[in-house]
Amino acid sequence: MHRTAPNSRHITDIMFRGNKAGALVLVAAFLASALPATAQSSDAQDKAAALKQAVAANQQKLRQYQWTETTQLNLNGEDKPPSQSSCQYGPDGKVIKTPMSPPPPPPSGGRFKQRIVQKKTGEMQDYMGQVKTLLALYVPPDPNQIQQAIQAGKVSVNPSPGTGTTNIVFTNYALPGDKMTVTFNSEAHKISALNVNTYLDNPKEVVTLTVSFSSLADGTNFVQQTILNATAKKLIVTTTSTNYQPLGQ
Repeated sequence: MHRTAPNSRHITDIMFRGNKAGALVLVAAFLASALPATAQSSDAQDKAAALKQAVAANQQKLRQYQWTETTQLNLNGEDKPPSQSSCQYGPDGKVIKTPMSPPPPPPSGGRFKQRIVQKKTGEMQDYMGQVKTLLALYVPPDPNQIQQAIQAGKVSVNPSPGTGTTNIVFTNYALPGDKMTVTFNSEAHKISALNVNTYLDNPKEVVTLTVSFSSLADGTNFVQQTILNATAKKLIVTTTSTNYQPLGQ
């Protein structure tokens, strides 16, 4: 007698009827595995939202201060003379820096040597301009950029047990392929550290930022020191902020 081969749907129906309990177990296991991911995503959004609010509120406090910024370059293992600037926020929310250090002396030697020195100086000034632009993308974190990262799902969290802090990780934050990790104390509403892996022109030429924070007497959080390491250029830029004073004093 000729028999028709059962189709896949028929086989599935037989298996399901024969093992309903097993199917229910599989469904329950799937739901259980999905719940932690949903909870983690919600936690990441909550932590990032708290960070955004803290940063925005803190920036308003910082606008009431002026401070001194000292920049130290180390090129090819050699320290260059440090430079200082007086800093304060302008009406547009951007930091205005007024040089306090005297300009460097003109290069000595013949015209040929002077042209070489001037060329290298100009190249370094251009590069430092790019460095400052890069720093501004991350330090301090921008509330609007944080919100965009939340909406794009570019945020994850990594709690640090026993420290009261959480590492909030942003990927593709300001540039494709970059990574910014903010160590945030949710109870104190303060950032304690910030680390960035990024680049200037070429993603292969990695630039790292290590940023430490401190607090003023009134609790205002500020960037105490930033260390930028451009390995490909053999350049380390250390920026230290000191002497915070209320405006007008």
